[in-house]
Parts: sequence; C-alpha cells; structure tokens
Amino acid sequence: MIELGGWDTHANQRAAFARAARQLDALIAAYRAAMGPAWAETMVLIATEFGRTARVNGTGGTDHGTAGAALVLGGGVHGGRVVADWPGLGQGQLFENRDLAPTIALEAVLAGAVAGHLRLDPRGTMARLFPGRDGAAPLAGIVRDS
Repeated sequence: MIELGGWDTHANQRAAFARAARQLDALIAAYRAAMGPAWAETMVLIATEFGRTARVNGTGGTDHGTAGAALVLGGGVHGGRVVADWPGLGQGQLFENRDLAPTIALEAVLAGAVAGHLRLDPRGTMARLFPGRDGAAPLAGIVRDS
C-alpha cells in the first residue's frame, strides 16, 4: 500500500490537484515500467479516502464530501471504461445540494476487484475484507476473464 498526500484541496484546488495528479501519474508509470512483462498480471487499486464537494468553496477549493472515486488498472483489468451510476450535477441531483451522490459502495469495487483478480469467491471476499458488509454484492466484471 502506498499513500500519497496532497489531495485534500480546501484552497487553490486547480494547482494542488494538477501537482498531485502529476505525482500519481509518474508513480504509476514508474511502477508499470518496473513490472515489465508482469504488468500483464498486475492489478492496481487507487481509491480516495473521502469525496469532495461538487461545489467550489470561497477559496477556490472543495471541502470534504460524500462520493469518492476509485481507479482499477493493470494488464488483467477489463479497462477502457467508466463504471458508474451517474446521478448528475444539476439542481436536485446533488446530495444535500453540495455533493455528488454516492451510488456504488467502495467496498463493492474493492471486494469485486480482489475476488476477480485472485479468483476467489466474491461474497466470501466481501465478508473477509469488510466484516459486517457481507450482505453487500461485490461488483463483478472488473478483471478480464482468462
């Protein structure tokens, strides 16, 4: 696990986000290059700890919000797509008139990705990784069928 700071952008978000995104891009590129041919069997999960508000605050940033984001990448990932139930950003579509509405539980993404990649039982993986959430359905179809 690697943790990167610099994403908590309460002010000056445009510059701070650009800097953090460049750092993440360089890290992923270096890791992919170092993995060489093993990249074809690699899965990388990137997830936010918390979301950001959809509305900009008075200092050019955003505040802590509800919906976050996750990226799943690597050679074994069924990629090139966005998996989401997009609620929209219009009037009446934001959660509490400020946040992107969460529609897919992060646990479902993580458990589904791990189960698919390691060829484990999805429900058992959910129960093991997230005790108490074992009734939630892991998201299927994240990794390629072999």
